[in-house]
Amino acid sequence: MNIYKIYFNHIIELLDKFKLDSNYNFDNTEILKKITLEPPKNNINGDMSTNLAMLLSKSLKLNPQEIANKLKPHILKLPNVVLVDIAGPGFINITLKQNTWSNCIKNILLNPDNWYKQDLGKGKRVNLEYVSANPTGPLHAGHARGAVFGDALASLLNEVGYQVIKEYYINDAGSQIEKLVESSLLRYDECNGKNIKEIPEGLYPGEYLKEVGKALLIKYGKNLKQNSNEDIFDLVRKVSLEVIMKMIKEDLFKLGIEMDVFTSEKNIISGNLLTNILTILEDKNLTYYGTLDPPKGTDPKKWKKHKQFLFKSTKYGDDSDRVLKKSDGSWTYFATDMAYHLDKINRTNGDLINVLGADHAGYISRINAAVNALSDGSISIDTKVCALVNLMEKGKPIKMSKRSGNFVTLSDIIDAVGKDVIRFMMLTRRNDQSLDFDFKKVTEKSKENPVFYVQYAHARCNSIFKSAKILEDNLNIENTDLLVRNDEIELIKFISQWPRTLELAAKNHEPHRICYYLIELSSMFHTLWNKGKDNFSAKFIVENDINLTNARLSLVKVVALTIRKGLSILKIKPIFEM
Repeated sequence: MNIYKIYFNHIIELLDKFKLDSNYNFDNTEILKKITLEPPKNNINGDMSTNLAMLLSKSLKLNPQEIANKLKPHILKLPNVVLVDIAGPGFINITLKQNTWSNCIKNILLNPDNWYKQDLGKGKRVNLEYVSANPTGPLHAGHARGAVFGDALASLLNEVGYQVIKEYYINDAGSQIEKLVESSLLRYDECNGKNIKEIPEGLYPGEYLKEVGKALLIKYGKNLKQNSNEDIFDLVRKVSLEVIMKMIKEDLFKLGIEMDVFTSEKNIISGNLLTNILTILEDKNLTYYGTLDPPKGTDPKKWKKHKQFLFKSTKYGDDSDRVLKKSDGSWTYFATDMAYHLDKINRTNGDLINVLGADHAGYISRINAAVNALSDGSISIDTKVCALVNLMEKGKPIKMSKRSGNFVTLSDIIDAVGKDVIRFMMLTRRNDQSLDFDFKKVTEKSKENPVFYVQYAHARCNSIFKSAKILEDNLNIENTDLLVRNDEIELIKFISQWPRTLELAAKNHEPHRICYYLIELSSMFHTLWNKGKDNFSAKFIVENDINLTNARLSLVKVVALTIRKGLSILKIKPIFEM
């Protein structure tokens, strides 16, 4: 039962009647796009607040307070409305009968599917690309954030009715692969008994490449270097990528992540997509040979202008046109990326979402321009950038991993604290805000640890049912009207915001909203439970009053169901005993 959706629909119906009765002439279309019905920031302002009067004032050219007063008698006729107040510049605040809220608990338990499930996506396909770490080494802490954010977003969008394609782009071409091959050959020599001494500057020093060296020795013995240089490169490249991508997939699986599609950059380059890009852009007159101004921070006197083959990306909101071909005639990385996005558009036939690392913030405008140009604006793309993760131990930066060479591996973090802790903690801040991950704090059992706090709330719900010796499925929910305490009603009001939270999280591509909601719900529940320790009348289990006990257990059950649902979207297992 989504009470906000119910009353939102009432407001929409009221708008049509208000227009007819008042003989006002206005266009509903724009108003319906912008109208809101939401909890007021302060609960002294009632239960719900709408901006309808302010939206109508623009169309009717009347003072919004005057319009609000005209709307007031119409709103008072809505079911269970007891008070309507006009506040500020024209907000209409609505207060409902108290039993409207207590009945919410019964209605939720009678048909939880109607409360949990939404169909915002209506089966539309979305391509969500995330992780996409260079296949030159194992995943590290920075990758963990993008991986969790992307996977939680995929789960959230699936929950509300989208068909999500989870994609990993393998950057298996370019200079980093050349360095990988050279580094792997050193480890191959090492496995052959050669003393390689220190890894030269610029190559990959991590000990994980010993696994590649072993794999090369097993597959090709000691005769690998008897091949031509070109064959050696191809053979080492293939084995290196196989070994490292296996590491990456295993780490993702340990984190609860399984991708649907792995796309190779090399295959994009070797296919026809780059030619297709050129044809599409030239047909639209979006390419030219020209010169670019020096990048910001570059001394103009030292900048040599020369003609380049360019894409008119400024036509689509970018701050500069973009180079498609280098001076030697080879395609730029941006051109390859355009081809990859054309491939995603063709395969998905739907909108795109990219989840990128902190160093890609400047990339957004150019790829938005590319997708807009390639799809004639029919496909939207949302690029989410994940800020840095600072690994800490008791407030101090953590030491680097010897195995990786220069970073802490994701596998190390999973082994230390478990996947569920990582998945939850990576969503305790907005994706574009930096995040401190302190190993001590995320494992301590206190309310300062949000993972523990939420899991403890769920375990406490289970404990209350055990103490009452009543099974959740055997609960009598007929007396929820006995939930009349102010703290009970406030908790129910917050529970009733769950469908709205889910909708906003999905629409804005912000899975952290689910995490925030669970933390706040758990806090309110713990507070209510603590009141029962000192106040007999606030206990969930009331001796000699089975009806009130059942009513309060109904509230506990909905808290538990909501926490379980939220955790399941984040792909975290709830804990039943602590």
